[in-house]
Amino acid sequence: MTGGVRIPLNDYGVLGQPPAPGEWTPTLTVSVVIPAHRAEHTLPLTLASLARQTYPAHLTEVVVVDDGERPAPPLSVPSAEPSTGPSTAPCAGPSPDAWPVSSAWPVSSAGPVPERLRVVRPRDGAWGRASACAAGAEAAEGQVILYLDADLVLFPEHVEAQMRWHHLADHLVVLGHLRFVPGLDEIPASEVLAAVEAGTVDKLFAEEDTTPQWTEGRWDQTDDLRAAGFTAFSVMVGATASLPAALLRAAGGLDASLVLGEDTELGYRLAQAGAVFVPDRRARCWHLGRSTVMRREPEVKRHNWPYLAERVPVFRWLRRHPHRTYLVPYVEVVVDAENASFEEVRATVDGVLAGRLPDVRVTVTGPWGRLRGGRRDPLGDPSLDLRLMLACYEGEPRVRFRETVPDDCFPVPFRFHCPPGWVPSRGTIGAVVKHADRQRLGIVSLALDEREDGEVVHARLERTAAVTRARRCARPGDDLDDLIHEMFGTVWHAGDKWGLLPAESAANAGSVGGAGSTGKAGGAAPPGPGRAWTGGSGASPGAGGSSGRSGPGPSGSGRPGSEGSWTGRLGLRRSGSGRPGSEGSWAGRLGLRRSGSGRSGSGRSKSGGSGSGRPGSEGSWAGRLGLRRSGSGRSGARRFGARPLRRTARLLRRRLRALVRKDRPCPASV
Repeated sequence: MTGGVRIPLNDYGVLGQPPAPGEWTPTLTVSVVIPAHRAEHTLPLTLASLARQTYPAHLTEVVVVDDGERPAPPLSVPSAEPSTGPSTAPCAGPSPDAWPVSSAWPVSSAGPVPERLRVVRPRDGAWGRASACAAGAEAAEGQVILYLDADLVLFPEHVEAQMRWHHLADHLVVLGHLRFVPGLDEIPASEVLAAVEAGTVDKLFAEEDTTPQWTEGRWDQTDDLRAAGFTAFSVMVGATASLPAALLRAAGGLDASLVLGEDTELGYRLAQAGAVFVPDRRARCWHLGRSTVMRREPEVKRHNWPYLAERVPVFRWLRRHPHRTYLVPYVEVVVDAENASFEEVRATVDGVLAGRLPDVRVTVTGPWGRLRGGRRDPLGDPSLDLRLMLACYEGEPRVRFRETVPDDCFPVPFRFHCPPGWVPSRGTIGAVVKHADRQRLGIVSLALDEREDGEVVHARLERTAAVTRARRCARPGDDLDDLIHEMFGTVWHAGDKWGLLPAESAANAGSVGGAGSTGKAGGAAPPGPGRAWTGGSGASPGAGGSSGRSGPGPSGSGRPGSEGSWTGRLGLRRSGSGRPGSEGSWAGRLGLRRSGSGRSGSGRSKSGGSGSGRPGSEGSWAGRLGLRRSGSGRSGARRFGARPLRRTARLLRRRLRALVRKDRPCPASV
């Protein structure tokens, strides 16, 4: 087993072709864990097919987890058939409620069973598939855990086909290939058992009479998940899946609080732990009857989605609320406060919290242990800045304080290191994360400034899956950043291109946070991915050094979209020709089209008279919306009433809705 194999993204093709079944010598032990609930009719067939596997019997143990209701009698399994070899003594396992092997079923009707077989039960009060799988993994002794449903009939090479991959690398999750076939109400169990005994399981059903699992379509679209990238985990289905026991423990095991959807949630955490997902079409099996998802798909989705929304942050389509937080955040932002002032830390943290990405968690690191109680000089305290930081966010649940942070933020998918005193725009973090996803990057570094000693001040976005896999594959002396670059890719950008500015420049440009600022969103439009911060004047701060600290532009230009105009204060920037009503203008983007032939600034319209078209005049659409000029309008410094930004935006939305409801034509021209 070679843990140092470097697999880029999910492209396990670098491992080469695994050995063909029967042409290699296995060495790893495997524990087959079968959660069983009301499976008394199908479980004997599953066990019989396990007894006829080509993988060595001395390397295989089978742990059946009885998930039946209590105080019902415990599930029983038949003893090992004498022809398969001597039956091993059952192991009670770590659970005090383990049940030994018994012989409730006659061997003639139950068929063969694996040599090493035992039955365990979850602890008192635990129920459901996740709890059963967790109990089975706890009792298992094998180096690899293979989860199987209790209604599968395996082809003879099923276990071997999966296990050959685990001999190539120690961070693979191998997925078996199943097809849905008619249940025992349509085909006699004796016929299935006879096929198992004769080794003709593949002849039981014709391929055209079977139904593929939904995951098979994803396999076809992504070259068997080689091109699936970071979303490969989403097709993990626990009906037949194997993984190293150490990897399962590193990911935290199954979440026993989940009754359904536990396999998808486990797949997500395995991905964050650095796993690679490998589907094997040679690990074939029949699934007797239709699955719960096939029979009750809408109900399953209705049940699972609220649970997955809390625990799988990369399912962005489940997190559409613009302000709420979740159990597992999308990004952890780390701010080191040890050598920073209170104002610098507050500017950075406020900027993060005011961003468009609500499901973030801010971790402020510092020497919090040095703070002591007792009498002190409140204004001359040498640790005053640290105390102010604690006081400032005492009631903010998204901010926490730690002495240090772990090497990664598992299971949070991203960590963003931001130096104190640098303020991200409202869209910075979300845009950088999107860029990392689109380019499939492991690290995105943003250069901010260069100190006199040559050190580059920078922010850094780290992908948890990349960091954990690099650490798993690293050999002594390897540099983690080099490994991440090799397997995922890394890139450097200028910080100002993503709207990350010094606190004083951000405050002047109308950003968020900053010393002495109100902490409310300003009017400057956040830049799109890779675009420079425009501020109020359209000037772009330089990358690093003093050039990155440019101040604000003129605030009273009065041009639509400028910082001093009401359109600028509403964040409506001109992106095209700028003619009111044109497709690229802010008026056009609001759906306010010109219905007359008057030119911009002509002050004329087809209706004449009242349609002067000046912003704020009675005949203009700005006037119709109730936005009046309060200034003289000279030198381009036109300003409308000094309403608070939120009130103005609220009024604008209300008036627009009124126009739509009344189905009135928009005013002629501005």
